[in-house]
Amino acid sequence: MKIIDLRVRCVAIPLKAQLRHNTGVHPGYFLRTILELITDEGIVGLGEVGGGDQRAALMKLKPRIVGLDPFHLEVIKMKVLRSIYYLSNARLYAAIEMACLDIQGKILGRPLSDLLGGRIREEIPFIGYLFWRYDREDGKHDQRAEDLADYCVQLHEELGVNSMKLKAGVMDPMEEAKVLELCRKQLGDDFGLRIDPNGVWSVQTAVKVGKRLEDLNIEYFEDPSWGLEGNAAVRKQIRIPIATNMYPNKFDDLGPAIRLGAVDIVLTDIHYWEGPKGVKDLCAVCNTFNLGIAMHSGAEFGIELAAMLHTASTIPQMTFAGDAHYHYLTDDIIQEGLFQYVDGKIKVPDGPGLGVNLDEEKMEKYERLYEEKGDYYARFHADAYKPDWFPIVGGI
Repeated sequence: MKIIDLRVRCVAIPLKAQLRHNTGVHPGYFLRTILELITDEGIVGLGEVGGGDQRAALMKLKPRIVGLDPFHLEVIKMKVLRSIYYLSNARLYAAIEMACLDIQGKILGRPLSDLLGGRIREEIPFIGYLFWRYDREDGKHDQRAEDLADYCVQLHEELGVNSMKLKAGVMDPMEEAKVLELCRKQLGDDFGLRIDPNGVWSVQTAVKVGKRLEDLNIEYFEDPSWGLEGNAAVRKQIRIPIATNMYPNKFDDLGPAIRLGAVDIVLTDIHYWEGPKGVKDLCAVCNTFNLGIAMHSGAEFGIELAAMLHTASTIPQMTFAGDAHYHYLTDDIIQEGLFQYVDGKIKVPDGPGLGVNLDEEKMEKYERLYEEKGDYYARFHADAYKPDWFPIVGGI
């Protein structure tokens, strides 16, 4: 069996609101690049990657993988990720590995989770992800901690989620700390609380917020300050576990992070950590050093969410509810439709490979939307409601 072709398309799906974060605004839609790997036996594997329009970047890699066996992932990894440092990109390799594993599963008639050691759980719990929103479904903006606490209660009631995470670094840090206080008050002591300013706060601000939140018994404080040194400095001064999806977010930085004592919990990510098999490698290291393991979300559509579900289902130590932006999507590009939350959990697909299939009608629809809206990464550090705003790391 050989790979004979690679096809790439960019699609955009509308959201229920504009989502604010400390480096800009998702302007009412998410976009993803969808990859199809075609074999000489007619089997098609699906992959997905974020980070803007990745079509040209993936097509540069096409000559390096055409003719290769999709079961030979070590060879593919060497040719795509390891050989040429200026083309090396873990995100792109991960999308290709995802598609190869989809092909393998389809050939074997087994779900992707079986290729990773077999699932130990049939459904994965997820959080309610809280963003400060512009243009909510009622046309208003989130302006106070009460707005987000009310939304958290809504997600708990509608989806059954029992944990939340606030994407912080947008409003005054004390107002953001208040969101967690209100959620604790309204949802009780057993409801999971997390906060993530994506490293934008100074060490001093992060410590101040952390000390205010210590008595809430929150699950973790994610990337409170910038870099390995920033996280390590905060960790020394507060009694809350420090988590990260930024420092480290690649194997090069994992050793230094452990030596510095910068992290308690590492958020796995299929794209940062070199595909589903790379996530399993990461978990082996985390187990060695008694680090916790959680799951990061990258604004994924159904293809990648399926890969996340399969991967998470095979990791015994992944006891935290996973991150997911998914509840903000209005639609999906897979024939199976939007994944459904049941009691805060999403079921792992049962079909061969990823267990999902492209809906060509939806693909065409959302390709047109992408062409109309364009790649927002070119204007990511912008806020239409505050035209003079720009992010300042460590400025708070």
